[in-house]
Amino acid sequence: MDLGGENRAVEDENKPKVDKDLKLRELTRVMGPVEAEVIKNFLESQGIRCILRGQMVQSIYPFSVDGMGELRVMVSEADYPLAKELLAELPLPEEE
Repeated sequence: MDLGGENRAVEDENKPKVDKDLKLRELTRVMGPVEAEVIKNFLESQGIRCILRGQMVQSIYPFSVDGMGELRVMVSEADYPLAKELLAELPLPEEE
């Protein structure tokens, strides 16, 4: 009895579905990975998936000059209005 096909079907159901036609929209830009992760974690806690773009430079050079360390927080077009509203409710970091 070959159960290999059934096991593969179960494994495929457990994998996250990827929508290749998903349109992303830039929500905001930040100047460091800490702020970007705070925003990402907050949005994901509200059920909004997001992607951070622009991390390569920071992984090579751990500083930012003239926007080189800038990170973009991207969300789906469908989630953008709610994400923008939620982001506006987040307290801003205090200036030193």
